[in-house]
Amino acid sequence: MLTSTEQETLSTLEHMPEHVAIIMDGNGRWARARNMPRTYGHQAGLESLRATLRAASDFGISILTVYAFSTENWGRPSAEVTAIMTIFEYALISEIPELMRNGVRVRHLGREAGLQPSLVQKLHRIAAETANNARITLNLALNYGGRVELIDAFRQMLADGVAPEAVSEELVNRYLGTAGQPDPDLIIRTAGEMRLSNFLVWQSAYSEYYSTPVFWPDFNREELLKALVAFQQRKRRFGKLDSSVATSGA
Repeated sequence: MLTSTEQETLSTLEHMPEHVAIIMDGNGRWARARNMPRTYGHQAGLESLRATLRAASDFGISILTVYAFSTENWGRPSAEVTAIMTIFEYALISEIPELMRNGVRVRHLGREAGLQPSLVQKLHRIAAETANNARITLNLALNYGGRVELIDAFRQMLADGVAPEAVSEELVNRYLGTAGQPDPDLIIRTAGEMRLSNFLVWQSAYSEYYSTPVFWPDFNREELLKALVAFQQRKRRFGKLDSSVATSGA
């Protein structure tokens, strides 16, 4: 439910992004600042994801994609990786009732190979049980890397016998995990970093970027609204000129 302040702010927005993607960064630093283990930060990050998903739905965003675990994150200490995967396994099942109440459809982006079979089974279950929900789609990028996604797409095209001359942007889009979805309009990164970190490298070609110094566990409805307000200042030309610039010769 929207607060009066949120309603007032949203009423002033002219351009609402349909697809928002978030690089959820800073869990470990957030925990370290509190003299707690990194796993404490990851658990707190789950709470922020719940709140942000609810806010995105309330604000009218159709698709939320979150970078939950990258193909490079396997290089972290094994105890931390195990703790993260345990959090995912618990959340994937415990969150189903809430997701159903709020009309959330969940899709997995990333490779299943390398994940525990029990986790893969839960990913299949949550996707199946939420498949008919239509209020908002949550893309969970887990064991995901943008380059790996492209490699897998090209391999599948070769396996399908696609002729070189048949390859186009539209065809590549159909082989990606985000097939059937628009590219992200806005990509948010928390914890002040300014890099993409192998996230949606194909889909982000014309996305707008927003970086906030706020660590992910402190990201909330207010911070998401700030990003949406900042998005209003962007002029999206997709490599072209708008009519006013074109006619003025600027």
